[in-house]
Amino acid sequence: MEKNTCYMCQKPKATLECGCCKEAICKKCAMFLDEDTFSFLRKVPENLAHTTYCNPCYLTEVSPAVAAYNAKIEKAKSVQIYFKDDSKQTRLIKRDQNPVVVKECADRAETILRLAFMALNKGFEGLVDVEVVSEKVRNGAYQTVKFSGSGIPAYLDPKKINR
Repeated sequence: MEKNTCYMCQKPKATLECGCCKEAICKKCAMFLDEDTFSFLRKVPENLAHTTYCNPCYLTEVSPAVAAYNAKIEKAKSVQIYFKDDSKQTRLIKRDQNPVVVKECADRAETILRLAFMALNKGFEGLVDVEVVSEKVRNGAYQTVKFSGSGIPAYLDPKKINR
């Protein structure tokens, strides 16, 4: 039987393993990451898909990635959104991209933010023809609402938007 010692503090009984370097670490030395930290990404990079990290790996790999991800979320909040009802204002904007689609979100604001994040990842600064649809889901006496949405990523030229 092999005894695992924490490579950070050298104490026995290291029950956890770092997701990046695969070293044995104890609970006191471990840094934890929530599973839904990168929930807006379609595919989470391999080195960020774990929940447990040692301190050096967390500081070099995870912390900068979390900061960049949060900055991108903040930037997605400033993406210009034009709903399908506003099509008269955006009639001169090209709609040559495939629409981005989000399904089964908890609320309307999250659906719009996910659409904006997807458009930003594709390199666009706006969304046109955005449509958000709600659907009631019943499970016996329990009822909830799920939101789905779609929109077309677009380059927004201020000269082509009629106000």
